[in-house]
Order: sequence, then structure tokens, then C-alpha cells
Amino acid sequence: MERSSSLQRLRAALFASRLDGLITVVLLAALLAGGQALLHWLVFKAQWAVIQANSTLFAIGRYPLDQQWRLWLLSVLLAAATGVSWGWLRAFPRPDRRARLWPANDRLAAAVLAGLALLLPLFLQLSAAISQRWWGITALLLACRWWAGRVGPALPAAFRRGWPVIWPLLYLLGMTLIAGGLGLPVVSPSRWGGLLLTLIEASFAILLCFPLGVLLALGRRSRLPLLRWLSVLYIEFIRGAPLITLLFLGQNILGLLLPGGFSPDRVWRAAWVLTFFAAAYVAEAVRSGLVALPPGQMEAARALGLPVHQAMLKVVLPQALRVALPAMVGQFINLLQDTTLLSLIGLFELLGTARAVMANPAFLGRDAEVYLVLAVLFWCCCAALGLGSRALETRLNSNPQPA
Repeated sequence: MERSSSLQRLRAALFASRLDGLITVVLLAALLAGGQALLHWLVFKAQWAVIQANSTLFAIGRYPLDQQWRLWLLSVLLAAATGVSWGWLRAFPRPDRRARLWPANDRLAAAVLAGLALLLPLFLQLSAAISQRWWGITALLLACRWWAGRVGPALPAAFRRGWPVIWPLLYLLGMTLIAGGLGLPVVSPSRWGGLLLTLIEASFAILLCFPLGVLLALGRRSRLPLLRWLSVLYIEFIRGAPLITLLFLGQNILGLLLPGGFSPDRVWRAAWVLTFFAAAYVAEAVRSGLVALPPGQMEAARALGLPVHQAMLKVVLPQALRVALPAMVGQFINLLQDTTLLSLIGLFELLGTARAVMANPAFLGRDAEVYLVLAVLFWCCCAALGLGSRALETRLNSNPQPA
């Protein structure tokens, strides 16, 4: 019965009339022809030696070989934390849904992860030791997901409530492992590159632009004229200036204004510029959420005896952030894509690394293969942000609508 109703809806959507049916057939034929041509190029014409020979460069840049064990350790910790968090999300669903440890989407995701762990080492012609590490990390992620889903409900509630704290601690530990310190040799940011540098710049900016954007949004709605106009001036100036201009200013002006001992490295200058740039857009997204709430929310909170700051933090702001979440995640995705501009100021993130590889005479004419791999990598990162956003929206939606 359900299958027939799905077929009826599909027929109504694609073949409601003769014109709709003709358009559907033409579009399907064009998609099939384009897909066949792309598949033929991928299998028979594309030369993937440029990716196989530079896979380490695309992944981590010129990170020292004898210190790469730090990145493997960080990958293991991230896989374990991701698996535990994933399993607990399934073990403790929303009250209106029953717990399902392995729904269809999770089984599909696990199959994709297992397939990538098996096929990517073969495609990139990685050594047996590196292939075994990738298989072990994937197995650890799925094992932690299974373990958390099974034994999670038996753990104390305080342990589960404190688990989210592990992520900021893991981020700090990861930065220590990557950069050095606490007894580890220091690895200069100039040695970072590829996907590693892209993720560092994007994650740093995303984590810091969110609280800064919230403060700017509250400042723009403040009753204090000086605070309000300073917030408006900052937001409008940043939104009116191109990011590439701000990046060049950050690279040159900061080096001139600050003493030599206090001037940050070029990588961190770019990270701070990305942070301040994204904060202005996050502020507007949060302000839209604040404007969308009726004034009765604040009035009701004040009537219950809450001071203004507690009413804002506990009643108004959580609802505003829930409304602004899609716009904020869209800005985070744009921020991840904007990291490609760093190649214009001499940083070897993914696009900068790709340009350096394509400038090698041994790989001339292999632009299509390189850009396709870059597009897939960026799509995977952006899709992960989008999926996480939709999952968070679903859990925060207190009034779910039937499909």
C-alpha cells in the first residue's frame, strides 16, 4: 500500500500532464547522457597519478614525516568521540520518537564509511601500514558507535550531560598535537597545508565567530547608544568590505602595527580575519532570530521574576538561536568555502596546494582531476555541516510537523 502511494505521488509530480512528462523525459535523457560521459571519462580517460603521487600533500601539506604520528593519534581520538556521540544520539532520541540503534540512514552511512576505508587506500595506492591504520580508525568509529548505543542508557545521567565538554577539550588537545607544546616539538604553521590547514582555519573561525556574533547582535539591539552604534558600525563596515581586501589588510597592516614579538603568524592572522568577517554575518542571522520572536517572551520572563540578563540567556536567546540556526549554518558553509581565498595571500590550503601541484611540469594538463577531487572534498565537508545542522534542528524542534 505504501509503495503504491509513493508511486502515485511520483507520477503526480513528474507526469501530471503531457508537457510535464515530456520535460521529465528530456531532463532524464540529458542526465543519463551526461552521467554516462562523466563515468566514461572517470574510468577510461582520467589520469589519477597526480592524486596518487600528491595524496599526502593534499591531506597535510609539508607536515614533518617524523611527527605525523600526532595526526594519526588525533584521528583516533576524533573517531572514538564521533562514534560515542553518534551512538548516544540514537540511544536517546527525542521524546516523540522511539529509540532505534541502527536506522536505515545509519546503516547506509556505516556502509559508505566501510566502503571508503576499503577503496580509498587502493585508489590512492597507499602502503599497507597506512591502509591498515585507515581500516582500524573506521572500525574504531563504528565499534564506539555500537558500544555507545548499547550501553549508553546504563551510564549515569551526569556522565552523559558532561560528555559534550569533551569536544572543546579535544579541540584544544588537537591544536596542541598539531602545533606542538607540552613537551612536543613545535611544528611551524608554515609547514601546515592542504586539507589540514583548511579545516584548522575554518574550525577556528566557526568556533569564535559564533559567540562574537551573538554579542554583536545583542549590542546592536542594546538601549545604550554607544554600544549600539559601535555594533552597527562594525557590522556594516565588515559586510561592506570584500573578504579578500580584509585578508590583505590583515596580512600587511597587523604586521606593521604590532611589535615583532607580538605579531601573530600569517596563518593566525588569516584565521582572525575570517573570524571577524564571519561574526558580522552571524550577528545579522542572530538579530533576525531575535526580531522574529514576539516581545511577549521577554515580558513573560520578566513577569516570572527573572532579571533582564537571565531572561535573555534562558528564554529569549535560545529561541532566537533555534530560529537563526539555518542561516548561521549557511554562513559556516560559506566560511569553509571562503578559505579558498587564502591561496591568494600565499597560504597553501587545499586550493593553494592544488595550484602548486598543477604548476609541476610532471602534472601539466591534469587540472580536471585535481579540481574534481577538490570539489568532492569540499562537498563532503559542507554536506557534513548540513547534515549536522538538520539533525540539530530536528532535535531542537519542540513542535514537529508530520511529514
